[in-house]
Amino acid sequence: MSQIPSKAELLAWIADHPGPAAKRDIARAFGIKGAARIDLKRLLKELEAEGSLEKRHRSYRDPEALPPVSVLQILAPDAHGDQFAKPLEWEGAGPAPRILFMPRKADAPVAEGDRILARVNPVTGQDHHYEARLIRKIGANPHKIIGIFRKETEGGRIVPIDKGQDKEWRVAADATHHAKDGELVEAEQIGNRARMGLPQARVIEVLGDPSAPRAVSLIAIHQHGIPDDFPDDVVAEADAMHPAGLGDREDLRSLPLVTIDPSDARDHDDAVHAHPDDDPKNEGGHILWVAIADVAHYVTPGSSLDREARRRGNSSYFPDRVVPMLPDRLSGDLCSLHEGVPRACLAVRMKIDAQGTKLSHRFTRGYMQSLASLTYEEAQSAQDGAPSERCVALLPEVIAPLYAAYEALKLARARRQPLELDLPERKIILSDDGRVASVAFRERFDAHKLIEEFMVLANVAAAEELIRLRRPLLFRVHEEPSPEKLDALREVAEASGFTLAKGQVLKTASLNRLLSQAEGTDFGELMNISTLRSMPQAYYHAENFGHFGLALHSYAHFTSPIRRYSDLIVHRGLISGHNWGKDGLSPQDIETLEETAVHISETERRSMAAERDTTDRYLASYLSERVGSEFPGRISGVTRFGLFVKLDETGADGLIPIRTLGREFFHYDPNSQSLMGSETGLTLSLGQRVTVRLAEAVPVTGGLMLELLTLEDKTLPGGASARGHRTARKPGPARAKAAKIKRKVQRTRR
Repeated sequence: MSQIPSKAELLAWIADHPGPAAKRDIARAFGIKGAARIDLKRLLKELEAEGSLEKRHRSYRDPEALPPVSVLQILAPDAHGDQFAKPLEWEGAGPAPRILFMPRKADAPVAEGDRILARVNPVTGQDHHYEARLIRKIGANPHKIIGIFRKETEGGRIVPIDKGQDKEWRVAADATHHAKDGELVEAEQIGNRARMGLPQARVIEVLGDPSAPRAVSLIAIHQHGIPDDFPDDVVAEADAMHPAGLGDREDLRSLPLVTIDPSDARDHDDAVHAHPDDDPKNEGGHILWVAIADVAHYVTPGSSLDREARRRGNSSYFPDRVVPMLPDRLSGDLCSLHEGVPRACLAVRMKIDAQGTKLSHRFTRGYMQSLASLTYEEAQSAQDGAPSERCVALLPEVIAPLYAAYEALKLARARRQPLELDLPERKIILSDDGRVASVAFRERFDAHKLIEEFMVLANVAAAEELIRLRRPLLFRVHEEPSPEKLDALREVAEASGFTLAKGQVLKTASLNRLLSQAEGTDFGELMNISTLRSMPQAYYHAENFGHFGLALHSYAHFTSPIRRYSDLIVHRGLISGHNWGKDGLSPQDIETLEETAVHISETERRSMAAERDTTDRYLASYLSERVGSEFPGRISGVTRFGLFVKLDETGADGLIPIRTLGREFFHYDPNSQSLMGSETGLTLSLGQRVTVRLAEAVPVTGGLMLELLTLEDKTLPGGASARGHRTARKPGPARAKAAKIKRKVQRTRR
C-alpha cells in the first residue's frame, strides 16, 4: 500500500498493535515511502492534537489502551480473594482500567504494594478490562524522596527539604502527579542516574502544604536522616522468613503469659506471668516470668536484615506513624507475641522474696503462646474491680498474681531509691485528617508501673547473667551529674527555698528528698525540670559504669529487641553464652562492639530530636489558630536572648525575646538562671508563674513567640512593661549588685 491511510485505518492498526509504535513502524506497515512520509507525519500530529494518540519517546500509542507489557502495582485481594493490579503509567482520560492478576504455580509470590512487569491482554464480557501474567517482580521499595515541587515549563524539579542537601531531582511533565508549585511531595527515583544532569523522579503522592499536619513527621524524618524505606534485599529477606518451630526450645506454651501494652500498640515484644512461690523457704515470695520475642532467630549476624537494623539503631515514634527498625513481616508478625499464636522467645524466670529482692534467675530459649493481649486500661480496670468480659476468667489466676508480685517489687524500689521525677507526659491526639484534635495528659496506671518494674528486673538479670558468663555485652549507662550541673541545681533550689546538701557522695535519694520538699508547692514543676536538666543523657557502652538514675550497679537492655538494636546484641550474647545455637554473637559483633555502642547512642538521640521537632510543629500548628490568646505558664528556660515559657495547657515551649521585655538593660546570670532589670530590679527566673500572649506560631518550624503580660499574677513594673526595642545603656544599680555577688561567689569557690 502506497497511499496514506485514513485516520480510522491508522487508529485501527494501532489498536491491533498495542505496543508503542514508531513512525517508521507505521510507515513500513502501510508501505509508505519517500515524500509520502511527510503526509503521514502530518496525519499523526493531527491525531495527537485531537487526543486520539499519544506520542512518547518518538513512538505512538492509544492513550486509552495499555501496552502489552506494562508495569503494574499489586492491590489488596478483594472480598472473593481475587488479586487485582493498577497500571503505574496510565495516561487515559478516564479512570485506570481494572486488571485481574492471574498467577501461575511457578510464579514468585506477590503481595499488596509489589511492583511487577506483566504481560497484559484485553478481555471482554468480564468485570475487568485486562488480565495480567507475571513476567518478573521489580523493586518493591524504590528510593523515596520528600521535597518541595517547583514547577517549570516542562515538568519540574523536586527541591530537598534537608538543610544540608543540595541534590535536586528532575520530574518529567507526565510524572508530576498534578503537583502544584510549592507543594510538598513524596516521590520515587526512577531509572539510573545519567552521567550528566539531574536524576529523574516520579511524584507518587502530593502531600500539599509543607506546613500541613500530615507532612510534619515526614519533614522531621528526612531532616534528621532517619531511614524510612527498606532496601529491596532487606524486604525480600524478611518476606522469605518462616515462623520458628519448637525444635530444641523449652516448651512454655502451658505458661499463662500475657502481653500488656497501649491500646494502639502495633507489636507485642514482651509477655509476663507471675505466681506465688510454693517454696516454704520463700514464704510470701513470687515467681516472675518475662518472655521476649526471639528476634535473634530471624535477624542473624551479617545478614541484610542485621545490617539495616544496625544502621537504624532503633525505631522512631511519631504521633501519626512509626519508622520501625525491622520490616513489618518481623515487627508486626513473626516477632510479635500475638494472642493465641505460638512464638519463639527468650525468657527469664526470676524468684523474688516477699520484700521484692531477686533471689535467683534462669534464662531459657523457649516457645510460648500468649494467653491474651491486654491493654493497660483493661488490666487496670480488672484489678480495680471492673473486669471486662474476657478478664473475668483471667483475674484470679493471671492478673491478680501480677499485681501481688508488683507490690513486692515496689518495696524493693522504695529501698533502692531510683530518681523519682514527676513530669506528666502529654499526648497529641490527631483527628482523621491528621490535624491536632487535642493535647492531653497521658494517664499513668499501676499497670504501666507493673510492666516497667518487671522489665527493669529482667534487664538487671540479663546484665548479671552475661557478666557471670563473661560474655561481651552493651550496658545501658547513666552517669551522675557533673559538679557544675549540680552546683547550678543547688542554686536554683536555694533560690526557691529548698536545700540540696553538699560535701557528700551524691545519691538519688538526696535528689528525691529535694523533689519531696518541692512537691505540692509552686516550685514543684520547676524542681523536676531543673533536676532533669542536670542529668546527663544515658548511652550505651561496652564497659559497665552503672545506671545512676535507676540506682543500679549493672543494667542492660534486654526487653525490646524489635525496636532497639542494643537488645538484639544482648540476646545474641545470651545465645552464645548458653550455646543455644549458631545465631549468637559473631566475631564481627564483638570486634565492633564499642563502635556499635557509639552508633546506636547517636541514632537514639537522632530519633529523640526528630520526635521532639515533630511534637513542636504539631503544637505550633494547633496553636496557630489562637494567635492573640492569653495562656498561663511557667518560665522553663532563661538565656541571654530571652525566656522560654512552658504553657500549662499544652506543654508547648515558646520564646519571649528579651527585646520585648522593655527598654531597660537585663543582666543575665547563668549560675542562678535569671535575668535582672538594671532600673526596675525586676528578676525573671526559672519556675516563675507567668501569663503570656501568643504573638506568633510558625508550624513549619515549630516556633512560638510570646509576649509577657504578668509575672506571679502581678503586672510588670513600668520599665519592663513598655514594649519595644531596648536601647543600649550603662548597667544600672541592680546589675552592679549582681556582678558584686557573682565576684563574691567566685572568690568563695576558689
